[in-house]
Amino acid sequence: MPSCLQEKFDMETLVVTGAAGFIGGYIVREALASGYKVIGIDNLSKYGEVDSKFIKDKNFNLIIGDARDANLLEEIFDKADHVIAGAAMIGGISYFHTYPYDLLATNERIIASTCDAAIRAFSNGRLRKLTYLSSSMVFESTTSWPSSEGDQLEIAPPLSSYGFQKLSVEYFAKAAWDQYHLPYTILRPFNCVGIGERRAVGGIAINSGGVQLAMSHVVPDLVQKILKGQDPVYLLGSGDQLRCYTYGQDLAKGVIASLNHSNAYNQDFNLSTSEVTSVLALAELIWKKVHGTSKPFRYECEAGFTFDVQKRIPDVDKAKKLLGFEATTSLDEMLDEVIPWVKEAISSGLI
Repeated sequence: MPSCLQEKFDMETLVVTGAAGFIGGYIVREALASGYKVIGIDNLSKYGEVDSKFIKDKNFNLIIGDARDANLLEEIFDKADHVIAGAAMIGGISYFHTYPYDLLATNERIIASTCDAAIRAFSNGRLRKLTYLSSSMVFESTTSWPSSEGDQLEIAPPLSSYGFQKLSVEYFAKAAWDQYHLPYTILRPFNCVGIGERRAVGGIAINSGGVQLAMSHVVPDLVQKILKGQDPVYLLGSGDQLRCYTYGQDLAKGVIASLNHSNAYNQDFNLSTSEVTSVLALAELIWKKVHGTSKPFRYECEAGFTFDVQKRIPDVDKAKKLLGFEATTSLDEMLDEVIPWVKEAISSGLI
């Protein structure tokens, strides 16, 4: 057999649910670059029609479908070596407060159907493992930092329905292993930052200092406030909130690295940078990148949201030691990419 045909035959197939989402897009691109054949599943409920270069990649196939349909998922999972469970109803912090029941109910149906299909596909012989995308919100109620893998089992459960449901995802993973021996990896992204995120279909209009928030995610919303000339800049909450902003491509590299790594089987990992930045420092950095020293930075604080966690700081040692994963892109570098993208998105009406 010619070597080129052998290489094609040996390509592993990866299924990504929620492939048209913000993080999903980064994962698909990284998987294709890493030599996987990728099948994406998405109902396009978040952003509508997908506009991405990878749509035309010969090794990518997008199936428009609902991740709550276990029969559809099983049919697709039977063709896969790996599945990444990324589909979820998700949004910024305003989403947590506007759709608390829908987030809980919809996402529970999605993860149950995903596990049902994966359990059956695994028993059929090809599927090796199910990789679950959880969230830093499982540590929502912690009172000590940094948050290490395992802390979520020792602290009070999350107060938000979104955080509680993401903790439930982790219980699904372990229960599917305990009863059906379906191998798993649990991955927790922390504050993903990148390009491609835009105003969601059916998004909630939240006004902050005369500017309508695009996603209620702090980086793109602060960028658009400053680009639109807001002065002083309005911060939701005190500005003392601490975050670790992680570049989407770095995050995707960690996800893909975990698929076939022997140390990832039946393990959980925080995927994040270790660089800690306050919301106020973030706003100042964006201001300087947009205005330089021509205008003094001024800000005002306004009431935040109930579930705006004040500190979200991960322990990243486990991923570094067991997976060799480090998120190395600095916030400064991220903003050099995000600010021009948001500027263009504003001009084209995406946000």
